[in-house]
Amino acid sequence: MKTILVAGGAGYIGSHMVALLVKRGYEVVVADNLRTGHWQAVKGARKMYVGDLRDVAFLHQIFTENKIDGVINFAAFSLVGESVTNPLKYYGNNVEGAVSLLSAMQAHGVDKIVFSSTAAAYGEPEKQPVTEQTPRKPATSPYGNTKQMCEDILRDSLAAY
Repeated sequence: MKTILVAGGAGYIGSHMVALLVKRGYEVVVADNLRTGHWQAVKGARKMYVGDLRDVAFLHQIFTENKIDGVINFAAFSLVGESVTNPLKYYGNNVEGAVSLLSAMQAHGVDKIVFSSTAAAYGEPEKQPVTEQTPRKPATSPYGNTKQMCEDILRDSLAAY
């Protein structure tokens, strides 16, 4: 049975993904800092770890105690307005957290990830619907910028590793 780590698994979307994965027969491990998520929303996960993705020891514990086959990353602050007034909070949590998670994955030989991005990475697109070919222009919010940065880091990591 495959084990999936769901980062941000106590949030709205993450908790629904946890329930779906459990229903489909996966073992699920959740990592969440519970700043916007709720532990009560996590149903059926084998384990739940409460901590910050930027904490190397926290991530090492998760990957050491569990044989993780893949990761789904929903962990991010996501309020566009707040990101404009407090951008460093967003760059720290969203980008640094993603880099730490990718580093832990690499250190523990895990090479499968699904990253939850956002349409905010496209800013104000000139035409709808947005497709994969639509140019990314997230400059309308630091939140969108953080998601684009994470996409770029994932692309570069794929090429390197």
